[in-house]
Amino acid sequence: MNAYVASVIDYVKQAHGNEPEFVQTVEEVLSSVSPIMDAHPEYEKVDLLKRMVEPERMFTFRVCWMDDKGEYHTNRGWRCQFNGAIGPYKGGLRFQKNVYEGIIKFLGFEQTFKNSLTGLPMGGAKGGSDFDPAGKSDAEVMRFCQSFMTALYRYIGPDIDVPAGDMGVGGREIGYLYGQYRRLKGVWENGVLTGKGMTYGGSLIRPEATGYGAVYYLQEVLKHENDTIEGKRIAISGYGNVAWGIMRKATELGAKVTYFSGPDGYIYDPDGVDIKKVMDIKQKRRARISVYADEVPGSEYHEGRKGIWTLKCDIAMPCASQNEMDADDVQHLIDNGCMAVFEGANMPLTPEAIEKVLGNGLLYSPGKASNAGGVATSGLEMSQNSIRMSWSFDEVDEKLHGIMKNIFKACYDASVECGQPGNLMLGANVAGCLKVADAMMAQGVV
Repeated sequence: MNAYVASVIDYVKQAHGNEPEFVQTVEEVLSSVSPIMDAHPEYEKVDLLKRMVEPERMFTFRVCWMDDKGEYHTNRGWRCQFNGAIGPYKGGLRFQKNVYEGIIKFLGFEQTFKNSLTGLPMGGAKGGSDFDPAGKSDAEVMRFCQSFMTALYRYIGPDIDVPAGDMGVGGREIGYLYGQYRRLKGVWENGVLTGKGMTYGGSLIRPEATGYGAVYYLQEVLKHENDTIEGKRIAISGYGNVAWGIMRKATELGAKVTYFSGPDGYIYDPDGVDIKKVMDIKQKRRARISVYADEVPGSEYHEGRKGIWTLKCDIAMPCASQNEMDADDVQHLIDNGCMAVFEGANMPLTPEAIEKVLGNGLLYSPGKASNAGGVATSGLEMSQNSIRMSWSFDEVDEKLHGIMKNIFKACYDASVECGQPGNLMLGANVAGCLKVADAMMAQGVV
């Protein structure tokens, strides 16, 4: 490993050792880009990597809100504006009880390179709170969102920082957040948030965009391997918009999603999942996935979501959360003939899992490449807001498809240049990092 790269990784381990997710993603990215540092000694001269691993700014704030019983609660909120070298800060908000500063920083760092890969002018950011919307009424979620935005609104804007949704933050939450932003600012800056409803500046395809993009990326990889998605059996962890988008697009293209999981267990449907039923249970009724097996003949519900990786599939797409798949899970996939692992979530594989996937010759894509379709479509939503126009479903879909094709090409070309053709993890890290590095160099030591 390049000595300068090694020194920066050591610095992160010492300075941020209490944030394991952040240390993990920094080590993964910097280890990959080590070869290009030898070709760019100018980066070391200005200590570029040390600047790259430190957020430009990080806000921590309290969020006070009242529940339906009139009782008061205090949560913590964060916004990490990690790197704005190539555009306004862009990244989602996550409302989940396990959120803390280290997770926000890990996500912001990943987002920087993911946004770079899209080719759109977007910097990297992330935010959220340890508030858990599960089990809360609409009124409670509204009051929390209004309090959260009251603390955040001074630091965001269409040309400053554009948050979006993430885990625990869907269309309902985005609506409440934007309503409070508009109340506080007194302006119609609907480009300040993405993932909005269609009545006030949202984009078609945005809810399913991450899943669509993951399938488009998978298509490109399989095409390069002289293969096709048609007839493939896909297993998905997760029960949100990413999983739904994959289900819908993969089914349209002739694949069969036979497994998907939720927080408590997983569903096996040998005929391929009924997408309308999934959407009814998830979005309309907000019910547990076990309801699916109760209402769809021939399907089965099994307790324990980890069991999904012990079953036969051709392609595994983890779409739930970080570090959900370990080396033992990968071994089960290998034993059952799985040919590919494509990340739909951010960093869902542990380092040991990635090593086993690559060491056994499975096709693999990191989330910063294969799940970039969501933020790409958020960028398209920003564009529509800027020109005050709405594009048709087909227009947005065509642009998204083109972006995912370009991401695959950038990743593959970078892997070839680094002497490891087909190593898409290496390619994604190198291609994403170089664009950010060049922009930072051009703008001086800031």
